[in-house]
Amino acid sequence: MQSLYVEGNSAMHRLSPRVKLLSLAIFSVVLFISTDIALLSIAMLLAAIVCRTVGMPVVEALRRLRPIFLTIVIVALFNLIFNPWHDALVTLLRLTALMLLAAAVTATTTIAQFIDEVTALARPLERTGWVQADDIGLAIGLVLRFVPEILGRYQAIREAHEARGLKVRPTTLLAPLIILTLRDADNVAAAIDARGIRRHVS
Repeated sequence: MQSLYVEGNSAMHRLSPRVKLLSLAIFSVVLFISTDIALLSIAMLLAAIVCRTVGMPVVEALRRLRPIFLTIVIVALFNLIFNPWHDALVTLLRLTALMLLAAAVTATTTIAQFIDEVTALARPLERTGWVQADDIGLAIGLVLRFVPEILGRYQAIREAHEARGLKVRPTTLLAPLIILTLRDADNVAAAIDARGIRRHVS
């Protein structure tokens, strides 16, 4: 499977995963309680600078973020249709800033580090008897591993359609993508159960 992690030795790489995740959470809260365009513009600029310093090539960064940014633009346009232009601009700046910082965090944090931190944070919840911290960490790790894999499969299916001269439509792309993703999910789940990795709440 592919990974969103980018090898490097930047300041973000050296920063503790817990600090990065907590900083991202705080940054998100600040973004969503503020509607000041100047502040949100500064936040987006800072997030772009941080994202640029992780050592990811510009072309690769644009390839990764293009689908997400297009989604953000669509959301902003819908806001512009039904709400004042100020609200649409706030949405665009807010989500773009969050996307850039989140991209920097995922590019400088390995899957293992994500799993360890999420598991540690979920450990107190085990006292309730409702969850297993290890299972939560495993689930988060699998999601992070599958995201780039799904994007890669989508691109491959799209290119296959274009090579055959078929018109690319979401309806024709989603069916094979879903089937392949579910098949892989079943294989991964079977492998996990076979190795006894998951713990079950009795």
